[in-house]
Amino acid sequence: MSGLEVRELEAFLVLAEELHFGRAGERLYVSQGRVSQLLRALEHRVGARLIERTSRKVALTPLGADFLADLQPAYAALRATVDGVRAAARGMEGVLRIGFQGSTSENLTDALALFARRFPHCGTEVIEIPLADPFGPVQRGEVDIAVVLLPMGESDLVLGQVFSEQPQMLAVHNEHPLAARASLSPEDLAEFALIGVRGPAPQYWRRAQSLDVTPGGRPVPVGPGVGTLREGIELVAAGQGAMLLCHPTAVYHDRPEVRFVPVTGLAHSRLGLVWHRNRETTRVRAFSRAVAAAG
Repeated sequence: MSGLEVRELEAFLVLAEELHFGRAGERLYVSQGRVSQLLRALEHRVGARLIERTSRKVALTPLGADFLADLQPAYAALRATVDGVRAAARGMEGVLRIGFQGSTSENLTDALALFARRFPHCGTEVIEIPLADPFGPVQRGEVDIAVVLLPMGESDLVLGQVFSEQPQMLAVHNEHPLAARASLSPEDLAEFALIGVRGPAPQYWRRAQSLDVTPGGRPVPVGPGVGTLREGIELVAAGQGAMLLCHPTAVYHDRPEVRFVPVTGLAHSRLGLVWHRNRETTRVRAFSRAVAAAG
């Protein structure tokens, strides 16, 4: 429907309420002659008279009355749709704070680019989340949405898209006897003191990021606990333990003293998009859709 047609319908609706060309023109901010012109154009499209006008009165024709009854709900629905889109557009203004753990994945980078193209008036701020506190920044409102390592079992958070499934690697000092292996099995992890995560992270989440026993039942020595990935890599470089990481994070933290050896037979790590159940906004939903589309 062109803009002119919408204006013709608006003129008819207002005129049907006022039954006076002058008052209709005042409401539409146009001249009385312009109202007459819009009405004639609409009647020409319809092919019949909708309003009878004489020197003494203005009245709807029977066809005009039927047309009005059909048009009013349709026009109200159209206005509601436009108002909804406008409200959504206003909700996309401002800044979306996005938290992430470790290194930004290719999926996240693509989602950020797509989001920027779709919503150029909404800025983004990317904030690194400590390894030891994956859910706290979202729960405290420090970020609006976050990309975190799974699992996620917090009742006050929503788990959105799950993506970036990656094989796990073991970060180990390059002088360790098994550092030269092309790959390791889960049973080989019993030969390493695995660095774990300390801090406020839930116990179920911390246990998922490390092993305390191999699938075959061999105990895995417990290494020191860390609060950030950087701390973990520093301990590995100092020969004080080994650490399980996903492949992109290993690539991101590459350094001469550390070898990253693939571990076959372990479940792949996965990232998930999370946000607070009570703070879901238009911006949050839009970024969630961008992540889904980028995947």
